[in-house]
Amino acid sequence: MIIKRRCVKLNSSQTKQYMYRALELAKKGTGAVNPNPLVGAVLVKDNRIIGEGYHEKYGQLHAERNAIADCYRRGENPAGAELYVTLEPCCHYGKTPPCTEAIIENKIVKVYVGSNDPNPLVDGGGIAVLRAHGIEVETGILKQECDALNEIFFHYIRTKRPFVLMKYAMTMDGKIATVTGDSKWITGEAARRQVHEDRNRCAAIMAGVGTVIADNPMLNCRLPEGHSPVRIICDTSLRTPADSLVVTTAKEIPTILATCCTDKEKQKVFTDKGCKILEVSETYDKNGKKQLDLQDLCKQLGEQKIDSVLLEGGAALNGSALQAGIVSCVQTYIAPKIFGGQEAKSPVGGSGVKLACEAYEFEIKEIRRIGEDILIRSVPKKIQEGV
Repeated sequence: MIIKRRCVKLNSSQTKQYMYRALELAKKGTGAVNPNPLVGAVLVKDNRIIGEGYHEKYGQLHAERNAIADCYRRGENPAGAELYVTLEPCCHYGKTPPCTEAIIENKIVKVYVGSNDPNPLVDGGGIAVLRAHGIEVETGILKQECDALNEIFFHYIRTKRPFVLMKYAMTMDGKIATVTGDSKWITGEAARRQVHEDRNRCAAIMAGVGTVIADNPMLNCRLPEGHSPVRIICDTSLRTPADSLVVTTAKEIPTILATCCTDKEKQKVFTDKGCKILEVSETYDKNGKKQLDLQDLCKQLGEQKIDSVLLEGGAALNGSALQAGIVSCVQTYIAPKIFGGQEAKSPVGGSGVKLACEAYEFEIKEIRRIGEDILIRSVPKKIQEGV
């Protein structure tokens, strides 16, 4: 039976207020739900929040069901309530039952939706099911903010490949290290904390074997409640030192060596220490040097449900990633410093382009100050234009 109830008329400010709260809740799932989306939900009755929830962990209940459960824990009745949810409710059976089913069963009368879900298993179907059962649905509430929250999920669900976030820090004269190779530290503490938040957000972190040999990095997340992403080392010929931190800690933090080397004895040195070997097709750069086919690598990573990669390689890997066309977004940290030096490295290596008109072009999406540094966030124009 369909329950009809007169909704309390809310102004646009109140509507946004509840959706902002849902967005806050959704962010609590960062790093724990990949490759699922971040979703938050708020139940409101008589202009009063009676239940809240978010998608807490991959494979567990979705935000809507958690909000309904919270409602009952508070001794409230969700019948006749309105639901604010950042993403269109699912209408299919997966690891959990469809959220539309819970919304209908609990007699919720109206649903406010932030983003439509591009997942082919949903894609407007959730909204259609709710409306078919007499539930009013209003879409596009804080759509821009809700869409931005799930840029990783949207990219992955549409392409089946990870969202690749290229990150680098440089001085005002475009240097990532001094002439001696020293780079600690270019940016301040606030910017470095932001990097660890991105490590927590992404499913994987990628670096080149050159970075491992030169810096012996741990490539982990150092936030108190953060999670360390899967570490991916691009190593064409398996030159990674067996005593490097990424290898010796591979049984603690999942580590993948992406390589063209098919020598099983050579691979065994690393698999015995807990590393996983991922054999990738080979390709060649403009100078004829053999390297990993990064498109093939991303395809394989997507098949393993790795929905996002934070690219923290050196200039060589950055250049290869741009040439391969796998970069989804670039985060450039600029510190108010100048290193100078003709031989000091810049963020992007490789052979580069020969003409200015061949440059990789980007659309700037955000510029903000982080401590003393500046962060520029941009996306390739081919992605911006939907090509």
